[in-house]
Amino acid sequence: MIYGYARVSTTDQDLAIQRAALTAAGCVEVRAETVSGTSRTGRHEMDALLTFMRKGDTLMVTRIDRLARSIGDLQDIVRALKAKGVALKATEQPIDTSTAAGKAFLDMLGVFAEFETNLRRERQAEGIAKAKAEGVYEGRKPTIDVVKVRELRGQGLGATEIAQQLSIGRASVYRVLSVQK
Repeated sequence: MIYGYARVSTTDQDLAIQRAALTAAGCVEVRAETVSGTSRTGRHEMDALLTFMRKGDTLMVTRIDRLARSIGDLQDIVRALKAKGVALKATEQPIDTSTAAGKAFLDMLGVFAEFETNLRRERQAEGIAKAKAEGVYEGRKPTIDVVKVRELRGQGLGATEIAQQLSIGRASVYRVLSVQK
């Protein structure tokens, strides 16, 4: 069986192009999800595929960066597939994990995917720093009334009571109380 895996990071991205390419490549079933590729956390469709794929099956993606954006995660996925006897192929890249050259090429693609992610993070951090310096970006508005937390504590209420009264978590109460201003 040939199974397809499609992934996008955000809801404003479209899975249709990946689904169509995977179906055209002969995938009997295409599993898709909208989740970041920088981590394996929360990738339920990927986990499901890794669980039910059997020896002789093939996992097909359009590009390796759809599978993972971290070289460590990519290698973990490839090892899991290899242990089960599952082949890995990509519609847009010549991947063959059964050869040394194919494995090296796969690793290079993984390194470039991780590099691209790191560059994007750097650009984002630079943009935020610039916006903050210009007074344009102030960050998220506070959701906890620090004065009210301290006022209730001054009235002798405990963290649990304060949290319940203000509909916030106890950890948030403790954070506010631990900061001396």
